[in-house]
Amino acid sequence: MSSRFGPQHAPAGDVGAALMVIDSRLKEIHGSRAEPGPEQQELINNFTASMDAEQANDLLDGAGTLIYMFMTWLRQAHEEHGKDVLEYVVPNLVGSMRMMPKSVRPEAIPTMAGLVIAAGTGLSPTLWRKQYGDWTEEEMTALEATALLLAEYINRVTEDPDFATRLITEALSRLDDD
Repeated sequence: MSSRFGPQHAPAGDVGAALMVIDSRLKEIHGSRAEPGPEQQELINNFTASMDAEQANDLLDGAGTLIYMFMTWLRQAHEEHGKDVLEYVVPNLVGSMRMMPKSVRPEAIPTMAGLVIAAGTGLSPTLWRKQYGDWTEEEMTALEATALLLAEYINRVTEDPDFATRLITEALSRLDDD
């Protein structure tokens, strides 16, 4: 049965820009800096300040696409081992976000869990979220954290610090080739 929240009905957004943000954050974390350095923060600030409303929406849609792609890969990997992806990923994600109170407001956590559950069940997280209205300011950082935590989870599972980024880059390259 097809759902109006299926990924085929969702805008892909700017997946490349969303991946750049997530990959940049991963590199910061593994470079032993919890916070971006001054140069990195300036680049991020300039990048976001230069976006108009349409570009900002494309970036949000791109983050939703990343979450969908990450969860699709995780679902397939867990199913290969007879495990339910939601049973493992959602508690891990929620627990991690609860340890990030400066970055992720507690009221945003249920929405991010819903996004991940939607993606884990084959629905578009972007369309699932849009049924509740526009993104809130508190959800912006939480959305980035969600994509980041899923990428980090994939990297830990594969024991490869660049696997999640490479997964998306290769998928985008295949699209360009077609």
